[in-house]
Amino acid sequence: MFTTDKYSVKKARVKEVLDRVNLNEDAYRKFPAEISGGMQKRVALARAIVLNPKYLFCDEPNSGLDPQTSIVIDKLIKEITQEYNTTTIMNTHDMNSVMEIGDHIVYMHQGEKEWEGTNKEIIYSDNQKLNDFIFASNFLQDAKNMRTIQETGEIPKEVHEDVRDALEEKFNTDMDGDGIIGAP
Repeated sequence: MFTTDKYSVKKARVKEVLDRVNLNEDAYRKFPAEISGGMQKRVALARAIVLNPKYLFCDEPNSGLDPQTSIVIDKLIKEITQEYNTTTIMNTHDMNSVMEIGDHIVYMHQGEKEWEGTNKEIIYSDNQKLNDFIFASNFLQDAKNMRTIQETGEIPKEVHEDVRDALEEKFNTDMDGDGIIGAP
């Protein structure tokens, strides 16, 4: 650490931040190769916050982690951001992280800002490049459409006719205005 504090003060601060990122004393004496990927990410967070920074930059913080560990790291980043009153800037392709902890999101495409908004607004964006990136799979497209149906009561025009008919039958209502509930 770049400080003039005594060794004992530095050691206490190191223990404090390692405790804050949920690393127990057993991990303190291990080499990087001896700890898991999730533990390595938590050590990196501890190193980043040890001097109480105003800004925290995270480059792919969940890279190489399993989904459960990624959620733990996301929650930790969000807690640290709030607790230390830090501005956190995250560069990531992990849309789960973006949707869970992103307050202000900027989507870049080929070096240009393509879209800007919140994690609440992103689901309703009509920006084709953004939607192609985020909702690339049929499963995620269906999830987006289901969220839209839940919140607006309307079926997006992108929903396939057979899915639209199945939804009308399930909810016993004419959702597409064709005067028919389900398939004719």
